[in-house]
Amino acid sequence: MSPAFDHLQKTLKKLPGLGYRSAERIALHLTLEKPQFVQELIDALQQASQNVKACSICGNLTEEAQCAICTSEHRDHETICVIEHVPDLYAIDRASVYKGAFHVLHGKLSPIQGVGPEDLNLESLAQRLASGEVKEVILALSNDLEGEATCHYIQNTIIKKAASSIKLTRIGFGLPSGGGVIYADAPTLKNAFEGRRFFSGVAI
Repeated sequence: MSPAFDHLQKTLKKLPGLGYRSAERIALHLTLEKPQFVQELIDALQQASQNVKACSICGNLTEEAQCAICTSEHRDHETICVIEHVPDLYAIDRASVYKGAFHVLHGKLSPIQGVGPEDLNLESLAQRLASGEVKEVILALSNDLEGEATCHYIQNTIIKKAASSIKLTRIGFGLPSGGGVIYADAPTLKNAFEGRRFFSGVAI
């Protein structure tokens, strides 16, 4: 392999979800099979990096200050569904099982990986709850240890400082242990939301 190809492959491998073979296939596709696609990809990346940003309210992707969900008059803004990543938001929205607002944490607490509260979009969540307009917070995080730890942190550190009247619930029914929202189909997500229960501070 040439040094330039090797560098491209190693750079691609840094992307989430790409292993050695996947990075190799993409590198070969760009350099040998479809070299005309390289400039199109460069232009798309530059355009996205210049225009796409996080919504100032919920953390969703947007090209404006606030995303379409946060500015929609057809959403129930008294209910906030807390999720880990933007693809989780898309999965729930596509399933048409929830019509409230969202809040994207961009991860979950993981001391082993060095992810603490300061690394997540938690301060913005605290500000939203402090307004007094939110009546329910739905925790739609992964059904694993890190997800549960994040739920406990939100309950003990953010909810208690906001308002005691906020209803805190946790989805889980129909989601496999260790599974994430993005991997669930529409019927499973529907069951998960309809079967949500009060988050009492113990694992569900």
